[in-house]
Amino acid sequence: MGRFRDKLTRFMYGRYGVDQLNRFLMGIVMVSLVISLFVRYRFFYWVTVLGIGVSYFRMFSKNIRSRSRENQKYLQATARIRGSFARLKSRSQDKSHCYFKCPSCRQTVRVPRGKGKISITCPKCRREFIKKT
Repeated sequence: MGRFRDKLTRFMYGRYGVDQLNRFLMGIVMVSLVISLFVRYRFFYWVTVLGIGVSYFRMFSKNIRSRSRENQKYLQATARIRGSFARLKSRSQDKSHCYFKCPSCRQTVRVPRGKGKISITCPKCRREFIKKT
């Protein structure tokens, strides 16, 4: 096993490898592959083949600067979406606080959980609203 790993490491030296854009492409490939199993449209088959081809091309490419620029554009385009998912994940893991949006300015306010009905003052617009925690 170690011998194969060494050969693979030598082969990948100087090549771009896997990044967030490749992971996204492979996710699309997997979804398209599953859909193509149930739906007999050639479109999903070709999306799968094209996605695998592009992903492998990017992974084995020696033009690291261009692949890095492509990944940066992808990250910039999806920054808001990824940020929203990160906030949702952190909020779902926070067992000691509740999160509410201010009715007037839409500012998110974090308050302790388990305090019953409390009056919350928005730090941004100073509006008071009552919520149950």
